[in-house]
Amino acid sequence: MPRYRNTVVGKITDQTRLKRPGDPKRSADPAVMEGLSGLQERGLKATTSYDRFVAQQPQCGFGLTGVCCRICIQGPCRLSSRSDVHQKGICGATEYTVVARNLVRSIAGGSANHSDHGRHIAVTLLEIAEGKAPDYKITDPEKLRRVATRLGIETEGKSEQELAREVALAALEDYSRASDEPSRFLTTTITEGRFKKFKHCNVLPSNIYRSISELMSQTVMGMDADPVNIIFGGIKAALADFAGEHIATDLADIIFGTPRPTVTESNLGVIDPEYVNIATHGHNPTLSEMVVEAARELEGEAKKAGAKGVKVVGICCTGNELLMRKGVALAANQASQEVAIMTGALDAIVVDVQCIQPSLRTLSECFNTRVITTSQIAKIPGSYHFDFQESKALEQAKEMVRLAIGAYRERGSREVSVPQHKQKTTAGFSLEALMSLFGAINPEKPVKVLTDAIENGEIKGVALFAGCNNLKQPQDHAHLTIIRELAKNDVFLVATGCSAGACAKAGLMTPAAVDAFAGEGLKKFIKRLEEAAKPEAGLPLVFHMGSCVDNSRVADLWTAMAEEMGVDVPRVPFVASAPEAMHEKAVAIGTWAVAMGIPVHVGVMPPVEGSGLVYGILTQIAHDVYGGHFIFERDPEVAARMLLDALEYRAWKLGIHRHAAKKYQTSIMASSW
Repeated sequence: MPRYRNTVVGKITDQTRLKRPGDPKRSADPAVMEGLSGLQERGLKATTSYDRFVAQQPQCGFGLTGVCCRICIQGPCRLSSRSDVHQKGICGATEYTVVARNLVRSIAGGSANHSDHGRHIAVTLLEIAEGKAPDYKITDPEKLRRVATRLGIETEGKSEQELAREVALAALEDYSRASDEPSRFLTTTITEGRFKKFKHCNVLPSNIYRSISELMSQTVMGMDADPVNIIFGGIKAALADFAGEHIATDLADIIFGTPRPTVTESNLGVIDPEYVNIATHGHNPTLSEMVVEAARELEGEAKKAGAKGVKVVGICCTGNELLMRKGVALAANQASQEVAIMTGALDAIVVDVQCIQPSLRTLSECFNTRVITTSQIAKIPGSYHFDFQESKALEQAKEMVRLAIGAYRERGSREVSVPQHKQKTTAGFSLEALMSLFGAINPEKPVKVLTDAIENGEIKGVALFAGCNNLKQPQDHAHLTIIRELAKNDVFLVATGCSAGACAKAGLMTPAAVDAFAGEGLKKFIKRLEEAAKPEAGLPLVFHMGSCVDNSRVADLWTAMAEEMGVDVPRVPFVASAPEAMHEKAVAIGTWAVAMGIPVHVGVMPPVEGSGLVYGILTQIAHDVYGGHFIFERDPEVAARMLLDALEYRAWKLGIHRHAAKKYQTSIMASSW
């Protein structure tokens, strides 16, 4: 059985790169479409990212295919095949060197972003342990002890503060280790097979920041020209990204609590004009958690200003963090952050880091929204800025909330227009929450409930949906199309980041969606879990596992499945999809997922087509080396078929190996990678 029913692998379907860029159908979200049309109806001249995308057409063909080199200031060099002299840059770099360097520099950027986030959380945990962050506490001491044990830290007889200090220092050591000892947050969370593979390929990171720095050094003018070696350097930095993500997730759970199932609402309709509305946007929960607390304490001041109270809503991954832990309603994902301001009912938007559009400040002038920045490395000219410090977190958060209350006072009779679209959302499925769910059926081996369902054919496997929005496609459309197709074909679905936001806004995180979209096998599986665990609100079709950094939770899931099945990750029927990938972080995540052994679909063509060699490495040779590979496909219906093929191929191959092992009374071959 081939990997795909269509055996011409490594080729994308024949489509134009852009489908009518001026098409008025710019989002699959009806709330967004209503908000955009309302802007025109009110005669406002503000522009949004949807307008600016159209204005950028046509985009540079050299940049789109990755053959524009700006590494040194002799350039930019634009490579083409029209003559011998155009096939190399001024320095002599070929297209495969240029494409590989551009690709891995995206990995470096994404890894730096995630890892800086993780380091911030580690420093906060250290400050809690040392009594320097009085507004924070250790909320999940059980997870603190589990993480300490996993890292090899002795827990017996130690206080929470002592353990927190040791765990925080272990995390910070992963950023600055002087020796070549590999990252502990990587090696303690992967299978033995993956450890051996990474060691054999010399891609085990020891120091997160050094891995990123080395990659930047490796790719400057006059350094590495070997595309394979360059890509291996990118894999090392991507694995450092994984370690940083794991640090961020583990330590945030310790500080703020490990998510458990919660029910709330999603989409722009959660913004209530009768309240002081504050959106928290970005990725770092140290800020947003304090904004929620400050809003609660200042309810009285809001009521004196004439409001019913203060309502905090979430945008992007800060929204996912609050959704998972606090049940705070999610207003928008990345692409529609501007539309939340355009309701006219948003009094303040408090941002921290990552995925924040500089256009928010200009747009806010039309609607009297206070844009508040809080990071020294993420400022927007003209905004209110707070140098957010954990040592005085609640005090600063209260000042931010008071700015929002002041904006509410100035709202007066100004017209507001909130699209009345919102959906019930059941979220909060950390790995621990999923295992608790499975444990209602098999408390001794919870993950066996999932692996047994795959092995007996009830479900085909598991699919992760992650990544961003990308306006090269109508917002959310590809996410929802592929998810519905896989659900119909009995695939267990988990989601993170803006993909999770798309599902929440579309009502796919509800029990009703199970009845509407799940195939008979998947429906039977979810209903069996529901009957055993008896969750108060039922179970959703798509299980929300968190923000971008929480893809580490999903990796822990496939690792647990591999260990239960007695195989390495490349044999597990598990796939991932980033249908609308946009950010450098998505490139880093996709790369470490492929290295872990997962087929990864990307629904927006990255800039790699300019080199057939690099394209082939990513889509085919990667499978031979690591067991995972990229699937580049813009058509969501074709992509869904390819993901199903990948799951069916793995399940079929696993069945053959199990049959052979039983016939010859041997153990199953864990891995051939």
